[in-house]
Amino acid sequence: MNTRADALIIGGGPAGTSTAVWLAEAGWRVTLVEQHRFPRQKVCGECLGAGSFPLLDALGVGSEVRQAAGAPLTRVGWMDATRRLTARMPQSLAPYAYGHALGRDVFDSILLARAQYAGVDIHQPARVVSVNGEPGDFHCDITIGPRSTAGLSAAVIIDAHGSWEHGPRRLVANAPRDPTERVAQASDLFGFKASFCNTSLSPGWLPVFALNGGYGGMVVANAGRTTLALCMRRDTLRRVRMRYPGVAAGVALEHHLRTSCQGVREALQNGQRQGAWLSIGPLQTGTRLTDTPGIYRVGNAAGEAHPLVGEGMTMALQSARALTRHLIEYAARKGDVRQHQAAARAYAHSWRQLFSSRLRVAGCYAQIAMQPALSEPVGKLLNHWPGLLTAAAAFAGKARRKEFA
Repeated sequence: MNTRADALIIGGGPAGTSTAVWLAEAGWRVTLVEQHRFPRQKVCGECLGAGSFPLLDALGVGSEVRQAAGAPLTRVGWMDATRRLTARMPQSLAPYAYGHALGRDVFDSILLARAQYAGVDIHQPARVVSVNGEPGDFHCDITIGPRSTAGLSAAVIIDAHGSWEHGPRRLVANAPRDPTERVAQASDLFGFKASFCNTSLSPGWLPVFALNGGYGGMVVANAGRTTLALCMRRDTLRRVRMRYPGVAAGVALEHHLRTSCQGVREALQNGQRQGAWLSIGPLQTGTRLTDTPGIYRVGNAAGEAHPLVGEGMTMALQSARALTRHLIEYAARKGDVRQHQAAARAYAHSWRQLFSSRLRVAGCYAQIAMQPALSEPVGKLLNHWPGLLTAAAAFAGKARRKEFA
């Protein structure tokens, strides 16, 4: 591997790889470290909003992604214990009217191949285990495969790992505490995902469902594969597992969904699960931008909305675009602390312009979906005025025009 880089990127998901491509195309020497081999499945709702596609075009993979993805998502839905409602998806004001769904095993591989083509030095499976130093001269220890270790010097560190994962040990003065180091709480949310074939879910329809203590959604992605993803509170998950003892958590939740949500039960009636349930958690919703000079966060590492709104991958691409523009604008690879401080301030401002309202809206929707005292009257209201679903989807960001503020 290279021993010197302008930027070390930790994580090979959409945020990390798109950041790598844009920096490499600007002439930066970029090293990307990803802990898993691709292709691989990942807990994700797998929805790409319409606002993703101008950015994917800018990356040079838009046509390939659209060709691989499922049908345009033209309808949105609501499911609860007894209701199954549908409404039109709001058309985006961006060049593309609707989003699509694409499995992360395919999507992430497309982006990683694009990064490799751009000249990014990629290592997987590998893990960055420690970082110390200062802007322009960070020293990083990396494990590659089961036994090999290597050292790397980098001007900039970009954290693009998932919010539920531990990043490298930060041996940098005044570095913020890793947000995953926290006391467990009953309200903690855990994410689950499974893929199904032969379901009756209509392509192009994106229903969300409300559960007591959780929420989720379904969509037909590429190759007719239905993705079912949900989040469940720790206390609710514990009760569900007690109700279905002796099986894995995901299997217990599947039984729970089939018995407690009419729409899910109907969609999965003849469906067969492909592979095991995947899980992550606890999720860390909220903003986690860091002010440590020379260290930047992007994608879920920077901040995460409740997945109910299906904006995670779009936010990853948008935050990557914002970060790379500011890093390039302020010539951050030169290691000047003042330039890094200016870049960090500009990035934080752009990030909050792009996402703060989306995080608040997603949090509000999640609380409604998880509490029957709120979701029941909302369901009755939607039953009379399903067009409110269209308005809610637009308010959550499905018709946003800007890719970068």
